[in-house]
Amino acid sequence: MLTVLIRRFPAVACATAALALSVGGCARMPEALPGPERAIAFTPNDFDSADVHTRHLRAPQAQTCEAARRALLSQGYIVETATKDEVKGRKYYQPTPDVHYEVQMRVVCAAEGQGDMGTSVFASAIQDRYVIKKVNNSASVGVGGLGSLSLPLNSTDDTLVKVGSETIADAQFYARFFDLFARYLPTPAPVVAPAAAPVQVLPVVQPQAEHQSVAPLPDEAH
Repeated sequence: MLTVLIRRFPAVACATAALALSVGGCARMPEALPGPERAIAFTPNDFDSADVHTRHLRAPQAQTCEAARRALLSQGYIVETATKDEVKGRKYYQPTPDVHYEVQMRVVCAAEGQGDMGTSVFASAIQDRYVIKKVNNSASVGVGGLGSLSLPLNSTDDTLVKVGSETIADAQFYARFFDLFARYLPTPAPVVAPAAAPVQVLPVVQPQAEHQSVAPLPDEAH
């Protein structure tokens, strides 16, 4: 049957064979997808430790967040929010001409309900990564009877494109922050014990000798 079809309609037979090969190739295409298209298993290591992002301090809530604000300002962070219970700041880095980083720091001060003298401090930082990419400019030119025509220009612009975002998990990063943060906490005044009442020293009274009355002797008879 195929031989007869080729003899009578060679063009139709060629088109049919090409269509069959195309459909077969499309059916096998998903098997040839590269590795990045496959799902990547990721399990965060949260809740392993609580001392990386947290400190418990014996200080008032407002003074604790004020110390956090000063610590961020001393390192060049731009403070965006500063209240008695939260401080937010950001800082920009450019390790190479084409790579930029933005670090966002957030500090939360939670009162522990111990008479305004106990505060828990929680610190976390997010790091966003940007790269510079070239973007071609295009312009629209109006042509009578044809509408607008988009023409590419030779000039290009550099644009920052966000390529990644991650919470900083380096324990040393937070340890250095809390060490600096502790320097700005007010030093508690030393507790001075009340002075004892002065002891009154009484003079020592020497005992006086008792004076005995001696009766005069009678006059001797002459």
